[in-house]
Amino acid sequence: MNELINLVWVGICTALVFFMQAGFALVEGGLSRAKNSINVIMKIYLGTCFIGVSFWVIGYGLAFGPSIEGLIGGGSFAPQKLGATDAVGLLYQMMFATTAVTIVSGAVAERMRYGAYLTFAALMALVIYPVYAHWAWNPGGWLKTMGFVDLAGDGAVHSVGAWCSLAGLLALGPRLGRFGKNGEVRDIPGHNLPMVALGGFILWLGWFGFNGGSIAGVESGQLGTVLLNTYLGGCAGGIGALAFMHFTGRPILMSASVNGSLCGLVALTAGAATLNPVTAIVTGLIAGALCTWGAEALRKRRIDDTVDAIAVHGLGGTWGLIAAGLFFEGDLFNGSRVMVQVLGAVAAFAWAFPMAYVCFKLVDKLIGLRAPTLNEQRGLDYTEHHEIGYPEFQNSPGQLHKEA
Repeated sequence: MNELINLVWVGICTALVFFMQAGFALVEGGLSRAKNSINVIMKIYLGTCFIGVSFWVIGYGLAFGPSIEGLIGGGSFAPQKLGATDAVGLLYQMMFATTAVTIVSGAVAERMRYGAYLTFAALMALVIYPVYAHWAWNPGGWLKTMGFVDLAGDGAVHSVGAWCSLAGLLALGPRLGRFGKNGEVRDIPGHNLPMVALGGFILWLGWFGFNGGSIAGVESGQLGTVLLNTYLGGCAGGIGALAFMHFTGRPILMSASVNGSLCGLVALTAGAATLNPVTAIVTGLIAGALCTWGAEALRKRRIDDTVDAIAVHGLGGTWGLIAAGLFFEGDLFNGSRVMVQVLGAVAAFAWAFPMAYVCFKLVDKLIGLRAPTLNEQRGLDYTEHHEIGYPEFQNSPGQLHKEA
């Protein structure tokens, strides 16, 4: 009976994590301009399809196949005759791979060729994400055997996704008009902020499946702790962002508040099962403030992250890994444990960033990475997909065709 309950629970969590793609679509689409809304959603929608097949063919085997020297999996490629538990487990891990890659789509929005993104998404799901997932989660992975704590992917999902995003941004460059000649930052506001808030709530809902499905089983007694800490982390992240904006005299922005809450959820992804409610709140508060500060710091360095994915997932993921070591319940501030967590955070950057940068450059050489200037000016909806998201308020495709 317990096995059946666990199977059903992981199945429900799988659906919740899949539903997070809708949340990403709303957040990323809303923070982009109307002329690129279809492009953003299409990257997420078809990216999900490419990632699923790629991860099933090779990625799952590299991540969870029999470990070869703790570095890579050597079996379980394109698995077919699976029992119910293994099949649901594979599907659940497929959702994690999809989440990691989707982080990239928002960061590079409004300037990348559609085909180039799908190509990178497949490469990331085939190799970049699975290798680090092996290190962190496979019982034989070198980080796992050192006692590395990463319940649901602060390293494997969020950090890897963020550092791949950074590589993509450096390879692409900023959107047209984002920065002035003297380094001034010019605002490019999203077209639908209520949509962003709705997406934030959907992502928060999905996080209960993200963290809750990652524990060993509901009979372990950890489920309540994980869900409670997850919720408190999200709450504290929003409060932390609000406090930072208030006490530094900045405008109280809804978009920054949502991202702060998401960063709090990110920061609880590693240690939700090993923190207590007090340390979960502390972790979330710091994450929310760190995210809001980090987003501005990146813009000052002329890094144009459309949705602040690096601040949310990179800074939040790195801090979450460290917090999972600092605040490990029953073993607080253990220096050895913290150093393992730091090593895992460094390894995420050292693996994901250079690999992703090479992949982006390779894609650029083969098919071209950035959309032509004229296409970027007109919007990628029509120029890449021959559709527009808001025909009542935008020029029709026919009019655009005549102008061309």
